[in-house]
Amino acid sequence: MKNIKAIIFDAYGTLFDVNSAAEKCKDKIGDKWEGFANHWRTTQLEYTWLRSLMKLHKDFWQVTEDSLDKSMKAYEIDSSMKNELLDLYKILSPFKEVPEVLKSLKEKDFKLAILSNGTPSLLDELVKSNNLENIFDNIFSIEEVGVYKPDSKVYDLPIKKYQIQRNEVAFLSANTWDVSGGGNYGYNSIWVNRNNNTFDNLDYVLKHQIKDLSKLLDIL
Repeated sequence: MKNIKAIIFDAYGTLFDVNSAAEKCKDKIGDKWEGFANHWRTTQLEYTWLRSLMKLHKDFWQVTEDSLDKSMKAYEIDSSMKNELLDLYKILSPFKEVPEVLKSLKEKDFKLAILSNGTPSLLDELVKSNNLENIFDNIFSIEEVGVYKPDSKVYDLPIKKYQIQRNEVAFLSANTWDVSGGGNYGYNSIWVNRNNNTFDNLDYVLKHQIKDLSKLLDIL
């Protein structure tokens, strides 16, 4: 990790809690809110992969809405809540340690960036709503290449922008498939394993695993 020039973060599930939209509505949704939130997220990811394979691209906001429609039907949630849930998704909460860690990293000599499936406008709003707009050098969206992670064209974006080598990137994600995608591409991938999950078998040998971002400073 001594040659790291850029620290690149996934956004959804890594910096920002994807379940926080549904959690803020748990009084209305009831005890099934967490299962519903997980179904929404899983369906959302499945749609990104399937659309990439079928070459039928829709941007992340459209995919998020489509996956919400399915999940609301599956969990029998009143359709009148759709707009409220979508509005809350635009301002997802960061995990508690994220602002402090990012501000500490900003004081060091690294490029800091987000590399995400999200649309540029969605990511900009998410960063601004959490007062993080002065942290990142760049916010890279897959919309620049029109295909979702883990396509290698996505991981190319910071490399081309910063004119650095793949092994000069520390890449952090809470999504195991994304950690493997970045790692197989050549990044130094770090798994943010907040929920004590099991790593996927996708031909990437995991070297670094942390419980939350506060442990990143120890690795670097």
